[in-house]
Amino acid sequence: MIISNISTPLLGLVDTAVMGHLDSPQFLGGVAVGGVIFSFIYWGFAFLRMGTTGLTAQAFGKNSPIEMRAILVRALLLGGSIAFLILLLQKPLALTSFWLIQSSPNIEQLGMDYFNIRIWSAPATLCLYAISGWFLGLQNVKVPVAIVVTTNLCNIALDLLFVVYFQLAIQGVALASVISEYLGLLVGLILLTKKWRSYSEKPSWADVFQIAKLKAMLFVNHNLFIRTLCLIFAFVFFTAQSAQLGELILATNTILLNFQMFMAYAMDGFANAAEALTGRAIGSKNKNLLRHSILTAGVWSFAFAIIFSISYFFFGQLIVNLLTDLEPVRVKAAEYLPWLILLPLASFISFVLDGIFIGATFSREMRNTMLFSLLCCFLPAWYFTSALQNHGLWLSLTAFMLARSFSMLVIFKLKFKNLY
Repeated sequence: MIISNISTPLLGLVDTAVMGHLDSPQFLGGVAVGGVIFSFIYWGFAFLRMGTTGLTAQAFGKNSPIEMRAILVRALLLGGSIAFLILLLQKPLALTSFWLIQSSPNIEQLGMDYFNIRIWSAPATLCLYAISGWFLGLQNVKVPVAIVVTTNLCNIALDLLFVVYFQLAIQGVALASVISEYLGLLVGLILLTKKWRSYSEKPSWADVFQIAKLKAMLFVNHNLFIRTLCLIFAFVFFTAQSAQLGELILATNTILLNFQMFMAYAMDGFANAAEALTGRAIGSKNKNLLRHSILTAGVWSFAFAIIFSISYFFFGQLIVNLLTDLEPVRVKAAEYLPWLILLPLASFISFVLDGIFIGATFSREMRNTMLFSLLCCFLPAWYFTSALQNHGLWLSLTAFMLARSFSMLVIFKLKFKNLY
């Protein structure tokens, strides 16, 4: 899962690099604004992946094959319906998104060019969430890895083809993403069809539309939806405030956020494993498996956080230099790199506990801790440190990650107090 996950921020690094080597920081800003809008739109529905994993893993632990398959059908139907609404409402979504971010006219136009192409990947993206979450809940890592690696390697190759060779600039980045998502969906559907045909028993529509099961899925998913919207809002707010500080700061923060995203996706490999194993352990009431899964995920997450902090300390500026030729961006990035060295240690606890809570379907607790971290820590920290400008912005993000880690740790100790 780590190998699979890091291909996603690697794609972000390639997007940033191909834009960062063009002749203006506006291209970096356009990708940042367009990218953050789709983080809000698509990542907001990541409950299709997380909720499906937790519910499927618990059904797997209970050895309920019909329910496992019914969960997939429900998730695909929900994902397809949401994708249809996104495409139907794309114009008001675009107008509202760009009004909220309020970037410069040039960057807004570039971001709009990106949006108008990228929006058409909605059906592929949301259906892939459901398929990947279902296979992960079945303890099958190979299929999600195959989907993600196929999607992102194709995206990287098409980025280079469209931007470097055909000179399509920001439209090329968006087009590469759309084509790659559908190629990933094709791989997912082929592997899903093969798996589905192997089952002798398949769920009926009565199994799929059980009221109690639908309510349980909606309860888990709506809490995860609120939780994820809060997380996305923090990064959208961060990007919007970066834009208010000027094109140079926006370009610099776009570069540096790739460090955090790369670390987060890599650490999510342990969280993904914890999701599947925790759900299975709870479904089968296997206390030893639950204890072992939590300990192993926690220890390895801590070790990787230290490795990332050390790597950013020694090689951070080298990575920045590889991502952009723009000397003003390189100089500014050096000023804010210390925050990226601190962030892995501030955030690793929240990443691994996300996985444990998803597997246990503690979606309400995930929602509450995220609301606390955003409303009581991130926004007040930004308000009281706004005089520090970009340093205040990075301080607020660090406080947000620390608040997530410690509030989730408190809930974890209460919920699992009988485990040790």
